[in-house]
Amino acid sequence: MRDRPLKRQGNIWEIREAARRRLPSPLFDFLDGGGEDEWTLRRNIAAFDDWCLLPRTLVDVAEIDTTTTVLGHKIDWPVMLAPTGMSRVFHNDGEMAIARAAAKAGTIYTLSTMSTYSMEEVAGAAPAPKWFQVYCLRDRELTRDFLGRAKAAGYTGLVVTVDVPVPANRERDRRSGMTIPPKLTFASTLKSALRPGWVFDYLTNKPPVLANVVHKTSVGSIDAVSLADHVLRLFDPSVTWKDVEWMVGQWDGPLILKGILHPDDARNAHAIGVKAVIVSNHGGRQLDGCTSSLDALPRIADAVGTDIELLLDGGIRRGTHVLKALALGATACLIGRAYLYGLCAGGEAGIDRVLTLLRAEVKRDMALIGARSIAEVTRDRLMKSR
Repeated sequence: MRDRPLKRQGNIWEIREAARRRLPSPLFDFLDGGGEDEWTLRRNIAAFDDWCLLPRTLVDVAEIDTTTTVLGHKIDWPVMLAPTGMSRVFHNDGEMAIARAAAKAGTIYTLSTMSTYSMEEVAGAAPAPKWFQVYCLRDRELTRDFLGRAKAAGYTGLVVTVDVPVPANRERDRRSGMTIPPKLTFASTLKSALRPGWVFDYLTNKPPVLANVVHKTSVGSIDAVSLADHVLRLFDPSVTWKDVEWMVGQWDGPLILKGILHPDDARNAHAIGVKAVIVSNHGGRQLDGCTSSLDALPRIADAVGTDIELLLDGGIRRGTHVLKALALGATACLIGRAYLYGLCAGGEAGIDRVLTLLRAEVKRDMALIGARSIAEVTRDRLMKSR
């Protein structure tokens, strides 16, 4: 698929629409959808509307410093790229394009266990710090193997996702017959007929595989199986804090837990040596009806203070969203769907466009609230909107 710079698109919502027009409808629904009634998916974005920014005026904002530090590493702005699985189903360059775009934007990309390029391939895609995301799997030796390979490949942080004990009920995928990887049956081919660009790209490249486990039985094979089957084969519903503590001991570096919503879980994480938590509900793709990430953030921040770093994942579409999350206690934010919209619509150039637009919004919005640095984006810059 030819990269497209998306110059006509001026915000993430417009890039989302370009992605919708590029992808077959079942694949777009897989990207854009959530669990059950998708209330939590919608709430992740709507929660930002419950807070108003309070600008300070007559501040010299001729120079704006967007840099910040996450776990001791300086990044150019407080937005990082979250792990997203099976990215090659959206564009053949997949995780390689994402890693390169993150490096150009001066930020950190977290590679998913479910990536379609191997962790070694992605490590070599661009000379920039990267984290690796993993689950504590039924096969503990496979988990240990992942950690050893990630260390050897130079990943500096380990993100352990803890909010997928069982598969979610994603009804959009059931209705569309979506499988991962996509299987072009007669019915799905009809649905894809109006998206010839994606179809051509998909059929003229090698089928996506789970590259990090392709050497392990049928889990990494190219046979089209459902996402639920992947989860059932790999994930372990019996994982507890003892297992995470074991992983802290196995990993030589900062370990981050992704999927924390309760203050007590953040306290537990700190107690066993976890260095940061990502306040996240898996983008509204797991438990529907649970709290939004932003709604959970201030309670967690109040509970742990500065004991552990807090990152926010879920619902970020605007620069003002980033500033509201920072003011409520986050060190930085992660985006997932937002950059995938760019990948779908324009490949690496599309991701570049997403990051350029969002970074410009963050910088402009900092000037408009009178914040010259990230340290000045504090809770007194917010008030409840209702």
